[in-house]
Amino acid sequence: MKQGLSLRVSQHLALTPQLQQSIRLLQLSTLELSQEVEQMLDENPFLEVSEETAVREEFGLEHVNTPVSQDSREFESAAEPGSGGTEDTGTSPASDAEVSAEPKLEESWEGDGSVETTPDDSEWGSDAPARKNNNDEGDTEASDLTGGHESLQDHLHRQSLGLRLSEEDRAALHFLIESLNDDGYLEDSLASLSAGLAGSDLEQAEELEQRFAMALKLLHHMEPAGVGARNLAECLGLQLLDCKDCEETRAAIAMCRQPMELLAKRDVKRLSHLCGFTEAAIKGGIAVIGRLDPKPGRRFVNVERNLIVPDVIVIKSGRGFKVSLNGDVMPRLRVHDIYANALKQHKGQGGQALQQRLQEARWFIKNIQQRFDTILRVSSAIVERQKNFFTHGELAMRPLVLREIADELGLHESTISRVTTAKYMGTPFGTFELKYFFGSALGTETGGNASSTAVRALIKQFVSSESLKKPLSDNQISEMLKEQGIECARRTVAKYREALRIAPANLRKSL
Repeated sequence: MKQGLSLRVSQHLALTPQLQQSIRLLQLSTLELSQEVEQMLDENPFLEVSEETAVREEFGLEHVNTPVSQDSREFESAAEPGSGGTEDTGTSPASDAEVSAEPKLEESWEGDGSVETTPDDSEWGSDAPARKNNNDEGDTEASDLTGGHESLQDHLHRQSLGLRLSEEDRAALHFLIESLNDDGYLEDSLASLSAGLAGSDLEQAEELEQRFAMALKLLHHMEPAGVGARNLAECLGLQLLDCKDCEETRAAIAMCRQPMELLAKRDVKRLSHLCGFTEAAIKGGIAVIGRLDPKPGRRFVNVERNLIVPDVIVIKSGRGFKVSLNGDVMPRLRVHDIYANALKQHKGQGGQALQQRLQEARWFIKNIQQRFDTILRVSSAIVERQKNFFTHGELAMRPLVLREIADELGLHESTISRVTTAKYMGTPFGTFELKYFFGSALGTETGGNASSTAVRALIKQFVSSESLKKPLSDNQISEMLKEQGIECARRTVAKYREALRIAPANLRKSL
């Protein structure tokens, strides 16, 4: 084989580290961005939180000697967005709102992320501060309530203190209480619990099982009713013992002894035949069971509530709507002045590595601003397209796809997809994910299109106003939508109904 040299011209796309970081920050949620900022603050010594902004907010001096633009877009960093690799990140001119009183130097960004002139580091992260959150008192009360939470085990242990028990019986009761799951059920059998403690000693295992059986009877008489049950039927039966003695209650107790599938299907005729009660009594018993709690321990579970903080806030302003970023979720960052100035004065051995860290800090601040700028641009375009929603509600939602917003802003669809994922908008009707405002189109008799979001809202409205004795079937809902001029097949209605977590007609029927 003969060797030779040849030249070949080709093109390829190279993502610079700055562009890669910009894309990654764009797709992060608010919580993930906060974690990313904390990690960067720990790793990069040139990056710090802007304490000056926090002090101004504390004393209510946000706008003292501060020129503030009338533009509704508000940012925390004063850097201008870069021009390199903007197809996937979507940059636009930054807001004019600024807090810094020091002069600023222009900065020219090249495609590789290099900087022609070194700016004054005091300018970074010095934009207008975010609005102060006035919900501090409410947050304090919520935390106090969380701190005073009582678990199911604590509640049961407190009740057991009033019982006169031997040390062995008290230990057995304590063990059973600690073996309950979050729903208040005892998942393991008494034999398995005793065998696990006694090991290979059969006599001790049998003795423990007897003690556990006595302790379980005591547990069944504790509050909440139904705690310590080993299955759903036993849980409902324990709660029925506390109900008023009547024919419906006795019928309910008899139904709990039958397979739960019959009760779930509401097979009145078969339950009446198996239990020996009239159909009227069976219907009354089903109503009694419907008022019971199948998971008695759930009320004691300290569920961690992750409150959704909107990234964008929409408020009514005159005849239109004002779109602004939520300052509470925007990091207040800047380059550390002392370290940056010291690096300028002492450029010696090892200075190149530190200069790289300084550049990374500037990139990070710039990319964060770019992220919020893109979110604001996309949100403003969504509000412009969905004005009817903000005026009349979800029934007035119009069809919208990612391509429409991408074409309007000159961005790629993948960028719009990243922006609308895990980003939320606070509206007069509540907080919604940005993806909520996008929906496919359904044809109408007039030749127009209806949004799938509006169709789901219409289905919810039909179900909420239906007769409980004769609930609407999917086919009936489809016919009602056709009367409204919307072509929607029965399968599509079933898919939307399941997405709305609405039960089928036979389970919505009230006996």
